[in-house]
Formats: sequence, structure tokens, C-alpha cells
Amino acid sequence: MPDQSVDHPGLVVPAGHVEPVPRRIRAQVGGRWVFDTRRAWYVWEWPGYPQYAVPLRDLAEGVLLTDDGRTGRLAPGPARRHSLRIGAEVRAGAAWVWAEGAPERLVGTARFRWDALDAWYEEEEQVFVHPRSPYTRVDALRSSSSVRVEVDGVVLADAPSSVKLFETGLPTRYYLERTCVDWTLLRPSDTVTQCPYKGRTSGYWSFAHGTAVHADLAWAYDFPTAACSAVAGMVAFYNERVDLSVDGVALPRPTALTRERWDRLNA
Repeated sequence: MPDQSVDHPGLVVPAGHVEPVPRRIRAQVGGRWVFDTRRAWYVWEWPGYPQYAVPLRDLAEGVLLTDDGRTGRLAPGPARRHSLRIGAEVRAGAAWVWAEGAPERLVGTARFRWDALDAWYEEEEQVFVHPRSPYTRVDALRSSSSVRVEVDGVVLADAPSSVKLFETGLPTRYYLERTCVDWTLLRPSDTVTQCPYKGRTSGYWSFAHGTAVHADLAWAYDFPTAACSAVAGMVAFYNERVDLSVDGVALPRPTALTRERWDRLNA
């Protein structure tokens, strides 16, 4: 029986898939370039999004990778863990260097742990969290659909229209005008998140009802990327944590396919 909570296309790229990256990829540590390449590969270690595999020959002068003596088997094949040294800076376990037995195109390349480097760039634009998948599409469309948001029977928002954000592999998100949200019920939090496709959030809000605390139910992007400019200043709620009605029809709460859930399903 199909999962009735799924209202969006699924992910289509299998773990272990490898494709060329047609973009210039660079990264920094301490303001110094670690690598600069036009010969990177996308490598999918899980279906949600890829990582970059960077040719070792494109590491900057003075950048050293030292073998940590640990071998791991990632989805595409075996790799050996390395630490990164650039000047006086050392980042332990910063990279996996693909070993014999991995796809031929990956041998002689390194997959850097994203948070081991300070800043990543595609061409001249900084990229956050992880590489943008060439198979992911994000569309923000104005809609006449009304949206009602409730938690524990309390109405948090009631909007006559919305902007629907469609992102491959994720539930549809409904962005609402701030004037349609009951701000007397919400409290700001210090949470900030980043998205490769939408940018950095400008706010998160939580809701407390009785003894129940529902943390970080809603968020906003005041300054999203150009591709998602239609949601600027609007507020969205996690479908997974609230009760949503769209055009008067209650939606089931979806179950998000996180990397951790994917690993459990394929353990």
C-alpha cells in the first residue's frame, strides 16, 4: 500500500553514482585555498545529495594530506581517511581518499568532510551545507491555496493564499504572509539553519502549549537565494510537526527521508 503521506517525487539517484561536475570548485581554510579544480566529480554516498571528489593533483601548493591509517567502505567503494595540513592549520580526519576498488573515476581523488573546510565555492558563489545536486529542482510558486496551521488544536496561522515551494525529494512547503500568523503564540529561538538551494534562515519560532513545547516549528528566509526570492519575508511551518489544512483538506504528516533514516532502512 502506498504511503499516503508522500505527496512529492522521490529521489532518483542511487548511492554510489558518480557524475562529472561542470563547475569550478574551490575551498578555503583560514583564508587560504585548499584546492581549485575544474575536474571534480559528484559522488553520491546516499541518494539525498552528492559530495565532491577532488583530484589530488588540484590541491594547492603546501597542502598536505596524511594517511590516518583507517580504511572505510563508503557506498561507492573503499577509501582511506586522511588528515589535512595547510600551513600551521591541521584538520584531523578531514578527507577520504578513494582507494583501489572504488569506481575508476574516483581513484586519485579525495572527498573532503564539508565542515572540515571553512568555505566552499561553486564558481564565485559560496555554497553552504553540501553541494547542490544537479538532479534537484526548487520552484517557489504563488498559489491561491488557503492554508491553516494548527498544533494541539490551537490555530497558529490562517492564510487565504500562499507560496508553495516544491523541492525534489521533500514535502511541499507552504510559505505564508506574516500578517496571517498569530505571533502572540510564537516565541523566537536562536536557531539558524542553512540550505544550499534557499540560503540562510533569518528566524525560527517555537510554540508552547500547556506542558508541551514544540521547538522550532516555523522559519523564514528574509534574504533567500535569487531562485527562491518569492518566499522572502514569508513564514513556513514544518509539515512533519504541525497539522496543515490546504483548501480545507487536512494533510497527513509526512515522514522526511533523512540520511539517518536512509541508513537505517538500508542497514
